[in-house]
Formats: sequence, C-alpha cells, structure tokens
Amino acid sequence: MISLTQLNGNTFTLNAIYIEQVQSFPDTTITLTTGKKFVVKESEEIVAQKVASFYRGITLLPLNGNKVEGQ
Repeated sequence: MISLTQLNGNTFTLNAIYIEQVQSFPDTTITLTTGKKFVVKESEEIVAQKVASFYRGITLLPLNGNKVEGQ
C-alpha cells in the first residue's frame, strides 16, 4: 500500500498492485486495472518511487535495487 495526496489535500492509501498506468496531464493521474482513476499531488516520479519501494517491501523487486538476472 502507498500513501498519496488528492488535489484537495486529503491523503489516502492505495494498493499499488492495482496500478496499471501513471501519467502526467500535467496533474499526476493514476489508472487502476479496474479503470478507476485518481488524480494526486505527487509527481509521476514520486509515485514510481513509492510503488518500487512497495514492491521491494513485499519482495517482488530485489532489495538491493539491482536488476533481477535475465532482465
């Protein structure tokens, strides 16, 4: 789960596993696999960092940040 901030300042927690796409329009828009969209204050880069950290936390990415063999 990652913590994000809506444009109105409210914070919420999102299950990063369901993120399909993150785009800047210029506001950062997150599209889930369900088609639901969230517009957040965090930049696209910050969202990507939070998602990578989340995946490392559940061991879907290497903890040391190195690429997995074969990639």
